[in-house]
Amino acid sequence: MRKDRRRADEMREVFLERRAQKFPAGSALIEVGNTKVLCAATIEDHVPTFLKGTGTGWLNAEYSMLPGSTALRSSRERSKISGRTMEIQRLIGRALRAVTDLSAIGERTIMIDCDVLQADGGTRTASITGAFVALVEACETIYKVGGVFPVKDFVAAISAGISQDEEKILDLCYEEDSTAAADCNVVMTGAGELVEVQITAEKKPFTRSQLNELLDLSRRGIEELISLQKDALGRELVWRVGRVG
Repeated sequence: MRKDRRRADEMREVFLERRAQKFPAGSALIEVGNTKVLCAATIEDHVPTFLKGTGTGWLNAEYSMLPGSTALRSSRERSKISGRTMEIQRLIGRALRAVTDLSAIGERTIMIDCDVLQADGGTRTASITGAFVALVEACETIYKVGGVFPVKDFVAAISAGISQDEEKILDLCYEEDSTAAADCNVVMTGAGELVEVQITAEKKPFTRSQLNELLDLSRRGIEELISLQKDALGRELVWRVGRVG
């Protein structure tokens, strides 16, 4: 048993709700244990310069930790964002673009905003999982019946790691993440295809066998998260994902 009495392969309790905000085209609030992230998707009628005249759209992401999200207040990133924030923004964008047909949104940009209200580990993975729900909700506002729905498949993300006791554990909280011998973030589609795997040995190297175990463990967690995404979206929007015609 872990300190919060979870089994090694057990996720924290997840709460995922759409329509968390009134004004964005899509929005969702996700809570993973004590981690809480507000996700919004806004559709803008322009594209970056390199896409003008191509008929193809773009998706970009911004991520921020609110000052009261951690025990010690973190300052707002105004003029220059940190390397960590830039890395996470790019990760969120890559994850969602992997399942988005950008040609199906026309010359528009979908802006994804992920604001961490409270952090207890796994903020980047929670952001991806929650932002997907906001993305689907936003794409419904521009979808035309008989056309191609811009979202091709589900995508979600989760953390896994190797504890100091050499145990493979799923969905690390902050305390577990900060003491892990190795920690891993996995982004995977509904079809089971990998979008990104970020893994780092903190104490000592890990083996290929251990990596495979972490990937298998993560897949089970992501399947559970995708089931929760479907519950949040409801039958009407779940049916849209991957829809052609």
